[in-house]
Amino acid sequence: MQDDKNCRFVCIDIDGTLLNDAKVLLPEVKRAVKEQYENGRRIALVSGRMPCAVSQIEEQLGIDCIKICNAGTFIIADGKCIREEMMSAHVMRLLYEEIAEKHNVALWVYQGYEWYVNRIDNFVENEMRIIRHKPNIRNIYELSKYDDNNGICPNKLLIAAEEEKVNAIQTELGMWSNREFDIARSSKNYLEIFPKSADKGKAIMALCAFYHISPEDIIAIGDQELDIPMIETAGIGIAMGNAIQELKDIADFVTLSNNEAGVAYALDHFCHSPARIDPSGAEKEIKAIKREELCNETN
Repeated sequence: MQDDKNCRFVCIDIDGTLLNDAKVLLPEVKRAVKEQYENGRRIALVSGRMPCAVSQIEEQLGIDCIKICNAGTFIIADGKCIREEMMSAHVMRLLYEEIAEKHNVALWVYQGYEWYVNRIDNFVENEMRIIRHKPNIRNIYELSKYDDNNGICPNKLLIAAEEEKVNAIQTELGMWSNREFDIARSSKNYLEIFPKSADKGKAIMALCAFYHISPEDIIAIGDQELDIPMIETAGIGIAMGNAIQELKDIADFVTLSNNEAGVAYALDHFCHSPARIDPSGAEKEIKAIKREELCNETN
């Protein structure tokens, strides 16, 4: 069992991390997360999901969580939005014309608590089943008002398609020069598009500023490309056993897979006593824990 660090916040991705492949919260994972909450740690759900879909997981956990939604661009703490990042309506319209129409895919638009799509396809229908929420079907030009006056400024956009098509779109967007957005995969079928000023790592930094803590006081757990900035920012970054190799390579520790309650395994080894609160709010230096050393200590 690993000695406790000054872990005060636990930041956890949802799909592929907190939930198993069947989108189920395993009892052992629920037990471990709730135990950390009862030991005085704040739990942050950090997801590409929209707020209502994150709230559903919060309800299943049965605890009060910070909700970092829309790929880190919309942060809800203590019942209110404390930070929001947005793209221009012009960018939304450009991506619709140059990417969505060209590749014949739906464009998903997220703004605050709302989800818009220009049409329903199989991927939208699947998302509706998963999150039990229907999007608003809207014309993209109507959303952008074309002249940008009173248009929707989205927190993020999303392209969902077959893996090969998403690969092609990601490659194409990667070659755009002077773009006003960044891109990252949240699954093999989902390409997230978000403001350059935003990612899950910057969302964690915003959380630290709001609560007057250090990033070294945070444990973060994830599995996909979208989680890389979060894993790099946190004092301890943990990759799921099912994570992409790029994430495993930079993580301090690799836990079991999401189908093997990997979140519970990680939390039980890193946070097995009540949180130690520093009333002064002073930052702590935490020595990076390398995976090889951890494996030697925990075996």
